[in-house]
Amino acid sequence: MTDIHKPAERRRLSMVDVAAHAGVSVGTVSNVLNRPELVAERTLRRVRASIKTLGFVPSAPARQLRGGSGRSVGVMVRDIGNPFFSEVLPGIETRLSQEQLLLVLCSSGDSAEKEAHYLQILEQHRVPGILITPAGPDISHLVELRRRGVGMVLLDRPGADAQLCAVAVDNVRGGELAGAHLLALGHRRIAFLNGPPIVRQCADRREGLARAVRAAGLDPDEVITEVTLPALTPREGEAALERLPARKGPTALFCVNDTVALGALRGLERRGVRVPHDMAVMGYDDVEFAELLSPSLTSVRQPKHQLGQAAAELLLTDARGDVNHWHQEIVFQPELMVRASTLPQ
Repeated sequence: MTDIHKPAERRRLSMVDVAAHAGVSVGTVSNVLNRPELVAERTLRRVRASIKTLGFVPSAPARQLRGGSGRSVGVMVRDIGNPFFSEVLPGIETRLSQEQLLLVLCSSGDSAEKEAHYLQILEQHRVPGILITPAGPDISHLVELRRRGVGMVLLDRPGADAQLCAVAVDNVRGGELAGAHLLALGHRRIAFLNGPPIVRQCADRREGLARAVRAAGLDPDEVITEVTLPALTPREGEAALERLPARKGPTALFCVNDTVALGALRGLERRGVRVPHDMAVMGYDDVEFAELLSPSLTSVRQPKHQLGQAAAELLLTDARGDVNHWHQEIVFQPELMVRASTLPQ
């Protein structure tokens, strides 16, 4: 007969256990964890020794509630699958870790409803601040959230008339750089694989491209063929090729980001179209894989790590709630990175 023993019930240690072991009150243990400057040195050493002996791990949510605000900062992006955001995050994390703050990442998927849901959860968890790339053009709900005491900084988005702090890159200038580069190579039929115009970055890059065309003395309506994609993914970048005009088609593709360009390059290869000899291709963001593609991808570089660090720094300032705080907007300049996908060898 097999002897079956019920495992001993496990119980998480609490401050009550630490207090009993150290011979102090629960309030004293709480002060040791949250306000050690209020505790006598001898008592402080005794309680900390008990914590170490028992292996007690303080509950982060409980400490947050007692302290009045959390030690976590919310970061909400539109698409965590976009490598641009994954390369911005280390810059944010580097700065936040210096303040012993934990990064809580959310992805709205360009859904206003999902964004609102995550914002509610973050506020309920009493995060001191949120870095956010909004899902839509309306940021009134973010302004209201800040009025309720949550620090708020727009990430990769201008500050909308100084209602909120913001860190962004000049996307209009980036579009101009891309357009001027392709025009200088002699291209007069450019397809722009763009995202929804409701997305500020997409609209700005389109405006920059049009400015470059006008600066060359040409008509944007005659030079630019715009294809609006439902999502900025490689699959949609490849599918967009089917929507290009067959007669007098483009000689160059400007993709709104490198992820879309990746799909376009794959589709062109499958069709036997040589890049850049038959079709020049360029992207935007200059993510890590851009230089590793074959051919290597011409792209507009955004200073992603600096963008993240600057955004985190602004959020730390905003979250302190200083009455003398002035909203700031930091705008970085993009850089053209010319590679093989636009330059015939």
